[in-house]
Amino acid sequence: MTAPSSTLTWAQLRDLKCAELEEAADGWGKASNRADAGRDRVEKQLLTGLRETQQGAAADAAVNRLRRMGRNLQYVYTECGLVRTALNSLAHEMRAQQKVLRNALEDAEALKFTVHGDGSVTYPEGGEGLVDGKPLPGGTARVNEMPGLHPPSGLVTPNPNAAKAQDIADRVTKAVRTAAEIDWRFTRILRRLKAEEGLKVPDRTWTDAAGDAAAVRDAARGYLKSRIPRDATPAARREWWAHLTDEQREEYLAVYPDQIGNLDGIPALVRDTANRDNLQLLIGKLEGQNDETSHMRLAGLREIDRQLRADGQPPMYLLGIGDEGNGRAIVSFGNPDTARNVAAYVPGLNTALDKDFATGDLKRARDTAIGMQRHDSSSVAIAWLGYDAPQFPDWLDTLDVSGNERAEKGGASFNQFMGGLSATNENEDPHMTAIGHSYGSRTVGAATQQSGGIPGVDDIVLVGSPGVGVDRAEDLGVGKDHVFVGAAENDVVTKVPSKMQTAAGFIGLTNLGPAGAHLFGEVSDQGDDDLWFGKDPASEAFGARRFPVDDGPALVSGGRLSVDAHGQYFDPVRDASSANSIALVGAGKSQRVKAEEYR
Repeated sequence: MTAPSSTLTWAQLRDLKCAELEEAADGWGKASNRADAGRDRVEKQLLTGLRETQQGAAADAAVNRLRRMGRNLQYVYTECGLVRTALNSLAHEMRAQQKVLRNALEDAEALKFTVHGDGSVTYPEGGEGLVDGKPLPGGTARVNEMPGLHPPSGLVTPNPNAAKAQDIADRVTKAVRTAAEIDWRFTRILRRLKAEEGLKVPDRTWTDAAGDAAAVRDAARGYLKSRIPRDATPAARREWWAHLTDEQREEYLAVYPDQIGNLDGIPALVRDTANRDNLQLLIGKLEGQNDETSHMRLAGLREIDRQLRADGQPPMYLLGIGDEGNGRAIVSFGNPDTARNVAAYVPGLNTALDKDFATGDLKRARDTAIGMQRHDSSSVAIAWLGYDAPQFPDWLDTLDVSGNERAEKGGASFNQFMGGLSATNENEDPHMTAIGHSYGSRTVGAATQQSGGIPGVDDIVLVGSPGVGVDRAEDLGVGKDHVFVGAAENDVVTKVPSKMQTAAGFIGLTNLGPAGAHLFGEVSDQGDDDLWFGKDPASEAFGARRFPVDDGPALVSGGRLSVDAHGQYFDPVRDASSANSIALVGAGKSQRVKAEEYR
């Protein structure tokens, strides 16, 4: 679609009062802030008070209505914020074109040229004729449909003022045309920013809001997005945010909740606010899609949303959310900026943003946080899905060298995240723990091999591990006495054969039959302590501190195959010893962890 022809003149552009647009933006900003304050009061005061003091059908109905009001106010906050940023961005872009125009007009005035209403420029006589040496006559430079291109002068020496006048005419015309395009573009955007009549904000309205946000983000690219310090360190990002004005922060939260909410180094409360808004936009975006992946993600997002609104304990902070790759979700149970003890759990194989993650993996983090708080109340635990864990349909890719790739990428992202927590934590020397489960332990291992290791991490816990990519605990950068391992007897993942053992067994089976396969396997792993990704973390050769865990159900249990032993390390009911050991390490009480014999 092309912009319609505009009647905008250079005089109108010159006289445009951008400050008035910014004043209007301020008004929409105040409306957005009032809606945000109302939402905060509904969700943190009215709902909490109602739940604590009232019960019954009437109370349940009142809770539902308050939740609807909070959702409506959240929508008002989002849309009013978008209007504010659209107007500020419009003023920003128009002011840039005014500057171009002003420079051209100032040049014309200095040269004694006359700029006419249609953009043409009259210039005086100048230069010398080739024959008589008299000044060449003046003239008028018309609007050039192809600025920068001028007809050849042939053998005639042109008036030197002609080229200068043409340049001024071209600059004036370009400024006006660009301003007209900007005006048309923002007119379309602002017309879209309107809600349905009525008090209810249905899912389809959030779908429209997602489109509105995308349009404003695209329009405000030069105004806001280019200033976000994506390539800076987490500490530098923290400083960038700290030095923004309140108005600037509000605009970023309204227009770029996805960027700010997932930016390591931004304070947890800010990330939580941004991600809760982005969560609604993502739900609205996926509502209109019918593919299986979107349905799976939508189920996960809705379950996270449900838990956030349930206001359970420990309180939830949404530190990351997104739909790239297999999905992203980072949830903290407790505020990681104020806690003395912070543990981050990295899940493994087959983890994605779906309902299983929202119920299973979040429960593991919640259980760990509750366990840690029994030992030290200033403790939080985080479920970190900030990378693409291998998925079952392509899990065979993990049985070759390429199986390291996702761990390496995930390890780099995990380091950035932990660096962000270190930068925003308010304690002088917080105690931090990295917990890796299954393939997540390989990811944690990869993170330790980044330059400087994992920022701020004092202890590492590895459970259900197929190996971590190094052969000794001391290679993980925290000291071998600060590496803790849990490996259930019936957890088949902790007993996967090494690459060498697998290859040798295959050669033996091919050439010498089952007996040969066994012999070749024994020769390739004489200590029986090698796994797919390196030395068995539960072995004496690895040198970590192994803690006791329940054996777990056998691989063949109840007449069926069971891998339940791989998933119960965090469960305080099914494996109280393991869950408590993890909690003790996370709470900085590792001296109380009991020892288990090595494999």
